[in-house]
Amino acid sequence: MFLGEILIANGFVSRKDVDAALARQRTSGGALGDNLVALGVITEDKLKRALALAPAEPRELKDTGLSDRFLLNLLLKFMYVKALETPTQLADAVKIPVGIVDPLLRFARENGFLHVLGASGGGMLASLRYELTDQGRKRAVEQLERSQYLGPAPVPVAAYIAQIERQHITNERVAREDLAAKLAHLVLAPNLIDELGPAANSARAMLLYGPPGSGKTSIAEGLGRSFKGLVYVPYAIEIDGQVITIFDPTLHVPADATNGDGGAQRGASLLREAIDGRWVLCRRPTVMSGGELRMEMLDLRYSPEAGLYEAPLQIKAMNGIFIIDDFGRQLVNPRDLLNRWIVPLEKRFDFMHLHTGRKFLIPFDVLIVFSTNLAPEDLMDDAFLRRIPYKIHVGTPAVEEYAEIFRRVCDANQIQVPADLVPALMRDYYAKSTESLASYHPKFLIDRVIDGCRFRGAKPALDDKLIAAAWRNLFVEKQQPPRTNKPI
Repeated sequence: MFLGEILIANGFVSRKDVDAALARQRTSGGALGDNLVALGVITEDKLKRALALAPAEPRELKDTGLSDRFLLNLLLKFMYVKALETPTQLADAVKIPVGIVDPLLRFARENGFLHVLGASGGGMLASLRYELTDQGRKRAVEQLERSQYLGPAPVPVAAYIAQIERQHITNERVAREDLAAKLAHLVLAPNLIDELGPAANSARAMLLYGPPGSGKTSIAEGLGRSFKGLVYVPYAIEIDGQVITIFDPTLHVPADATNGDGGAQRGASLLREAIDGRWVLCRRPTVMSGGELRMEMLDLRYSPEAGLYEAPLQIKAMNGIFIIDDFGRQLVNPRDLLNRWIVPLEKRFDFMHLHTGRKFLIPFDVLIVFSTNLAPEDLMDDAFLRRIPYKIHVGTPAVEEYAEIFRRVCDANQIQVPADLVPALMRDYYAKSTESLASYHPKFLIDRVIDGCRFRGAKPALDDKLIAAAWRNLFVEKQQPPRTNKPI
C-alpha cells in the first residue's frame, strides 16, 4: 500500500493534498511525506503518528518474532509443495524480506537440506537456485504432517495484540454527515440517525429491535460502511508454534480493492513505505452472521488434519463491526450465546483456548450489533440488557415515510405512481385489515406487480387487479381449524 493512499483513507490529508505534494515532489524531489509537511497540509507529528500505525518491515530475523527453525520449516514446505527455487520467490511467498530468507537458505544448504541447481538471471541480478535434497524432502514431509499451513509467515500473537491497540475503532469518529450519507438509500425516522451516531462512536454493543422488514439489517450494514479508516489484518498469527489464520478474503476488503478513484494509476509516483508484508491493509471489517451462527464459530476452530486453527468470527471482525442478525433464531439457545459475550462486553477482552491446553487473552475491540425482530425481554435478562448501552427501536414507518419508500421503489423500476395510490392503499387495504405498515411492503408489492406484468407480456404498470393480487401474496390467510363430526 502506498503512503498517500494510507494518509487519505485515514483522514490525515485529502486527495487534492496528495496531488499537490506529488507536483511539488516532481520539481523539488524529496519524500512524499516531506512534501506534504512542506505544504503545511500535515504536521510532522501527525505524519509520524500515521506511519506508526503501520507495522514496520522486519530488518533481521529477530524482528519477525519467529524462530529460525519455524521460518526454515515454512520455506522447506514451500519448496516441496510449490517447487520454488530462488530466494526472491520464497521471500515473496512468505512475505519476509529476501535479506532474511537468504541466510536461512544458506544455513539449510550447509546442513544438507538443499543443494544448488545453478544461477538464475545474469550479472548483478543473478541469484542461486536451490533444490531440496532427500534429507530436505524428508523434513518438509514431516513438517507438513505436523501442519499443512502454507502461506505468509505468521506474526507473533504479541505483535498482533499491539497492533489491535494501535488501531482501536474509537480512533475514528463517525461524523453525522457520513452516517447520513451511508443510510441515505433508506427512509428512516427523523431522529434515528441521531440515535445511531453516538452508538457507532462508542464502539460498545447496540441492539436494533423492531418488527420484521423495518430495515434493521440494512441499517447495521450502513453503520459498517460509515467507518472510513483502514486497519492492518495479519494473514496469520503464531503462538507456541501453533498457527491461527485470520485474514479471510471473503470478509476482509483490502484497501487496494476499494480504490476506485484512479489512485492505483497514480501509485507509481507515490512513495512506498517499508511495511511488513505479513499484514494486509483493509477497510475496517464488517462481519455478519445470522441464523447459521453456532457456539463453535465463536472459538478457535482446530483442524487435526491440517494441524492449524481458524480464527473465530469476532477476531475476524477485530477493530470493526460484528453484526449478529436475526438474533434469537439461531440453533443455539440465545441465552447460551449471550453468556458467551458477557466477559468480552464487560471487560473488553476475550479468552482463546488451544487444543494443547494453553489459554491466552486477546483484546475485544469490536462493535457488536444485535439485530432482532423478537421481543428483547424474551431474549435477554436485565443483567445482559444493562451490558448493551444502546437499545434502538426501529419501528414501522409513518404514512409519509411509507409513501416515500413507495415512490423510490417505483422510480427505481421506472413505474409511474398515481397520486392517489398510497391513500387508496391506506383506505382499501390497510384500514380493512389488522396489518401494520412495514418498510418492506412497497418493494414486495411492486415486485409482485412486475411479476404479473411480465406474465402478461406487458410493460410494468400499476393497476387495481395487480395491486389486489400482490396484496393477497403479502400475507397468509389464517386458517380456521377443521370441523369434526361428532358421532350420534
